[in-house]
Amino acid sequence: MNMYTKVANNGVNTEFLLGAREALTEAPGGAQFKWRATCDWVNGTHSSSEVEGFYGLGDEQQHKTCFRFNADHPGVFSAQDNGATPVEYVLVGLASCLTAGVAAVAQHRNVQLHSVRATIEGDMDIQGILGIDADVRNGYQGIRIKFEIDADASPEDIEAIVAQSQKRSAVFDIIANPTQISVTIQ
Repeated sequence: MNMYTKVANNGVNTEFLLGAREALTEAPGGAQFKWRATCDWVNGTHSSSEVEGFYGLGDEQQHKTCFRFNADHPGVFSAQDNGATPVEYVLVGLASCLTAGVAAVAQHRNVQLHSVRATIEGDMDIQGILGIDADVRNGYQGIRIKFEIDADASPEDIEAIVAQSQKRSAVFDIIANPTQISVTIQ
């Protein structure tokens, strides 16, 4: 009798991730990371940011390439629309982090994914940013994320995968909870 067990392949090396978790449990100092970005003003509301190096695993690390991001405001704000707005980058970060989590959790649970799409919307009243109404916050009043997932799993299993992704998402935590921020001028 030929016994065949199907193994999911979502492109996530869960053996490595579990090994890293074990190693960092034994050496928690290596789990301390510093992520960095630099941002240069170009003109008007247009800026260009770069992400290249970071600190982690007890040493300086480098991405395989320098990543560049242009940010601007859209033409409806009399800007040049040379990039996504900074608030859209926040949505991209959240959707990307949750989607990566879905892939990792599905792989760990041996669930084959066929497609994952996150559609994300954030509601913002710009009266706060423009100083029209001091009672209106500058940021999002609410964010909604809708997943469309095609996988070899039951709807309940997919819900559990998304819930675990949300539970472990760094960006979800950053947005949902206050983070201490300091600003200095040199």
